[in-house]
Amino acid sequence: MFTILIVDDHADIRRLLSITLGKDYELLDAQDGLSALEAVRRHHPKVVLLDVMMPGEMDGLQVLDAIKTDPATRDIAVAMITARGQASDGDDARRRGADAYFVKPFSPLQVVAWVKGQIK
Repeated sequence: MFTILIVDDHADIRRLLSITLGKDYELLDAQDGLSALEAVRRHHPKVVLLDVMMPGEMDGLQVLDAIKTDPATRDIAVAMITARGQASDGDDARRRGADAYFVKPFSPLQVVAWVKGQIK
């Protein structure tokens, strides 16, 4: 069973994604950047669904940078899920290594389809 880490400071978004992904995956969640990075290092998930704007010491882009620059974790697929909808925001995230970029409000079914494409 593949592990997916859902990172968002809003519990309702984490719950929506958890329900949508169902019982096909081992699901972990985190509500801030530091706990997300700790979970990535401890569990090495196959996929991370990562909010950009979060409170605390690290935002989602900093977490993305940490994941993609570490040889031990750079193979993890990361999808950004964010309210930042400008094309330049998506371009910046992709330049930093994001594998997908979903703008809130997003279609949970599109996220699930993308996840399924990552699990090969």
